[in-house]
Amino acid sequence: MSQALLRSNLLTRRFGGLTAVNGVTLDFRIGEVHAVIGTNGAGKSTLINMLSGEMRASVGSIHFDGHDITDWSQPKRAHAGIGRSYQRTTIFPSFTVLENCRLCAQAALPRAWAVWEAAQRCEASLAIAREALAAAGLADVEARTAGTLSHGGKRQLEIAMCLATKPRVLLLDEPLAGMGAEETERMLALLATLKQTHAVLLVEHDMDAVFRIADRITVMVNGEVIASDAPAAIRASRDVQTAYLGEGH
Repeated sequence: MSQALLRSNLLTRRFGGLTAVNGVTLDFRIGEVHAVIGTNGAGKSTLINMLSGEMRASVGSIHFDGHDITDWSQPKRAHAGIGRSYQRTTIFPSFTVLENCRLCAQAALPRAWAVWEAAQRCEASLAIAREALAAAGLADVEARTAGTLSHGGKRQLEIAMCLATKPRVLLLDEPLAGMGAEETERMLALLATLKQTHAVLLVEHDMDAVFRIADRITVMVNGEVIASDAPAAIRASRDVQTAYLGEGH
């Protein structure tokens, strides 16, 4: 098994008297899709927000590639190789698909000294953007206005935009939300490809998809981990069946 690229240790987040995440220790490795599941309010998005640096931990630590990044800002983590997507679509709908990706590539590859060159013609950023679109299966629609894509296409674009920043870890918050069967299949195929070169954290409510794609599944209830294991062991766990999946799953 590969060494953990991203790891949380006893990660905790409190909001006044409410503990949203309590003592969560997890690791994420290249070659795995590690799914985190739980009902609404279980602490999944709060966990992603802490790992990405958008929210500070109250207690605990986070390590990435051997470095303690607990106090790193979100931009510093993004530049180091931690990328994320959001529950809600966060594209620029009036820009082309390519321009959406190019802007993300440009953010990861700033060239402040090139004041004589139009950013839109930066060959390095364009090459990275097109590589990301190809990886996400969108190379043939790069000239389309992003807002005209299907819902699934927009979610694919979000992942392409994330890939354009050259991440090594992907924190994906409900990328399958609202998708039909065909779009879900395309996204699962994409995730299966991406895990070969990335550590993938997947937060998702589609249990059929989770059990198909995940190599490991962590179950959270009320901010705490009640189980973390291979899909077959999670499916067989009486505690998980009672707390989340239901007796008949």
